Amino acid sequence: MLVNWQGVYPALLTPFTKEDKLDISLFEKNIAAQCKAGVHGLIIGGSLGEASTLQVAEKQQLVQVAKANVGEKIPVILNIAEASTADAVTQAKLAATWGADGLMLLPPMRYKSDDRETATYFKAVAFATDLPIMIYNNPVDYKIDFHPALFDQLVEYPTIQALKESSRDVTNLTRMLNRFGDRFKIFCGVDTLALEEICLGAHGWVAGLVDAFPTETVAIWELAQAGRIAEARSIYRWFMPLLELDIHPKLVQYIKLAAQETGIGSEFVRAPRLTLVGEERERVLTIIRKAIANKPVI
Repeated sequence: MLVNWQGVYPALLTPFTKEDKLDISLFEKNIAAQCKAGVHGLIIGGSLGEASTLQVAEKQQLVQVAKANVGEKIPVILNIAEASTADAVTQAKLAATWGADGLMLLPPMRYKSDDRETATYFKAVAFATDLPIMIYNNPVDYKIDFHPALFDQLVEYPTIQALKESSRDVTNLTRMLNRFGDRFKIFCGVDTLALEEICLGAHGWVAGLVDAFPTETVAIWELAQAGRIAEARSIYRWFMPLLELDIHPKLVQYIKLAAQETGIGSEFVRAPRLTLVGEERERVLTIIRKAIANKPVI
């Protein structure tokens, strides 16, 4: 299906059972909650999806289950986070056979490639697939900054269509729009900057806390699109203590705990991650439960 790079795209969690198997029924429950809230696409196997711990067969199952649940209503995007160019190309080709509608593409893992190497990596994947691609720029976590000027090299690749901008430099959004217009669709990739970037013209939001609070996330997007900024801002201010869970090294554990508290997820993670314990768990639970107790009426 055609990917309309616009709106709220959840970076889905990968739910596991206590026995460390995929929890497909819970995965489907979360997808149903996302679709009911009105999200515009789904992203599988991103940072929140514990990409580095997933086996190829598990990625295949997640993509196919998601497609079976959403059909042609919204696109299903698979994240590619591989160490070698050859593996990334293979993954892109497999994703097409599984029915994925598009790809999100991180720079090479475990090696800090320079600008030339990163661009060549992206080009190689784009050349190998007809699937539309969203580049994922996250220099804070992945130490490679694919800054706006480097997109000059990607303009001629029609499959490279969007950018998940997670540098935390809000100005990059305007730099990209000034340089390229709408050639690349720009998504905010940091929950705590979402409303700011939406107001500055972001085409979409790759969201994290949406995994626990889909209705509130979509409401912010829709209100902002309708020009009802004061109403969007009110929800956003309520949401902020939760959104800040998205910018912590343990964002997976924190957001999974939030999804468990709202009944559409579980806190089970895959090693080397461990579930939260002690004071840390209680502190995060306090934030989550306080927010739930004071949820705005949507």
